[in-house]
Amino acid sequence: MSEVDKVIELAKRRGIFWPSYEIYGGVAGLYDLGPVGVRIRNKILNIWRKFFIENNKEFVVEIETPIITPAKVLEASGHVQNFTDPIVECTKCHKIFRADHLIEEQIKINAERFSVSELNEIIKDKNIKCPVCGGDLGEVRLFNLLFSTNIGPYSGNTGFLRPETAQGMFTAFKRVYGTTRERLPLGIAQVGKVARNEISPRQGLIRMREFTIMEIEFFFDPEDLEVPLDKFEDDSINVLLGSEKIKGQENPVQYKLKELISEKIILNPWMGFWMATANRFVNYLGIQNTYFEEKLPQERAHYSKQTFDQIVVVKGEKVEISGHAYRGDYDLSRHSKVSGEDLTIFKKYDSPRIVKKKITIINKDKLNKEGSNFTKEFMKNVMSHTVEEIEEMINSGYSIDGKKISEFITVSEREEKETGKKFFPHVVEPSFGVERCLFLSIANAYTEKKDRVILSLPKSIAPYEVAVFPLLDRENLIKKAREIYDILKDKFDVIYDDSGSIGKRYARVDEIGVPYAITIDPQTLEDNSVTIRERDSWSQIRVKEDKLTTSLEKLFSGEQFNKLGEENE
Repeated sequence: MSEVDKVIELAKRRGIFWPSYEIYGGVAGLYDLGPVGVRIRNKILNIWRKFFIENNKEFVVEIETPIITPAKVLEASGHVQNFTDPIVECTKCHKIFRADHLIEEQIKINAERFSVSELNEIIKDKNIKCPVCGGDLGEVRLFNLLFSTNIGPYSGNTGFLRPETAQGMFTAFKRVYGTTRERLPLGIAQVGKVARNEISPRQGLIRMREFTIMEIEFFFDPEDLEVPLDKFEDDSINVLLGSEKIKGQENPVQYKLKELISEKIILNPWMGFWMATANRFVNYLGIQNTYFEEKLPQERAHYSKQTFDQIVVVKGEKVEISGHAYRGDYDLSRHSKVSGEDLTIFKKYDSPRIVKKKITIINKDKLNKEGSNFTKEFMKNVMSHTVEEIEEMINSGYSIDGKKISEFITVSEREEKETGKKFFPHVVEPSFGVERCLFLSIANAYTEKKDRVILSLPKSIAPYEVAVFPLLDRENLIKKAREIYDILKDKFDVIYDDSGSIGKRYARVDEIGVPYAITIDPQTLEDNSVTIRERDSWSQIRVKEDKLTTSLEKLFSGEQFNKLGEENE
């Protein structure tokens, strides 16, 4: 059994996660989170909120928007046209595969974002066959990953389940901006479910059809380079640059954050701010072996000017845990153009500025002499463009009905006094999948010791902090254990268990990552002392019952386990 399979088997056995609708055979890419999984997931969510929202509450707020999205929103964003993956079908057994993944698995090259024609060429040149039946593969085609639905009873009112939470934040930007005293920078955070009709879901929670995203759309003035980077001044970040990937380099290089920014490796300092935040967050989950991989132009999403994927190396596999995209003004400008709503903001200058502006001047007398039909055609084909576009049309000799538009319109320049200007804020986006964070935290923490499994989770995300056990199935020990459980549960996440042998109970809590187990035994009834057992070392100490809470608080504050106990008093 592979390391990943062992993690998945443990997750099923211990109530962390399992395939949804199992009694009907399950559905690929859909998973239930069990009682233990939900507890870990919720703690990861709380930590993410602390790192990304609470620690930056002077400029980050959280909202919630609907899962169902009208088609026109995702048409404007480009998802209807561009949110696709390449698929290929076996001509014999008719199984369908994601083409780039199939190529990667069979000939071990990175096929991400190859064009359809390039994928077809590779399949033919390398004689790649169906991995199920060995049959020939058909032509590669694009498959849209959006889940479609109908909004209401009318067949024409199409909607989609959102593939990301971002578009709800973009369409709500002006409303949030107005309610937060119209200040930039402004981070809009959201946690919520999204759906992607993945072609070949795999690896447990790594690639799912429905999952939860934690992300921020961070709006800022691209001319304002004052970014609070002091707290990250000495942070080191491992980065694999796109330019190095082209040369065949696979190993990341360690940079100081200030290097990445001063050398303009990162397009905007705010990208560095959120990448450094992500690095600290992932390390806090107990995951250390990470780096950021810059995506090449053909690998980036349609809206991105620059993208870095945060990669985790766990159990010998490389998995993306977060994505960091510099989206520029793509989304706000697109939604403004399609909706007709002004999504710019006004930036007031400290003092008025004299600026030169290009304007168009129409020779109305000459235009009117051409008749109404020509005038309509002129207005339709010319006046819908920007001044810059019209100037280019004039210079290129653009004509209507054989008549050059330069006869009817000119572009001139004049000086104007400006007190400010309108602009679309730029956006950087740090985005995490909650279930991926859960899966990678568990996989990273999975260890085996003497044929037993230990989930060495950081204490901050362990599903329970403390377990309480009576050593034996005796009424007086059970009663005492219950008393201690009731005392501890007011301050700690506590689980109680009196089922089976003490060895089995220790094994159960080790497998779900509980850091400490308290055992009540016959000696407890004699001298009011209990045993504290440490999950990772299996070491034990005895402490007095009246010092138990204090001892646990010290342990959760970082005190070394072997410094506590009666023998050290």
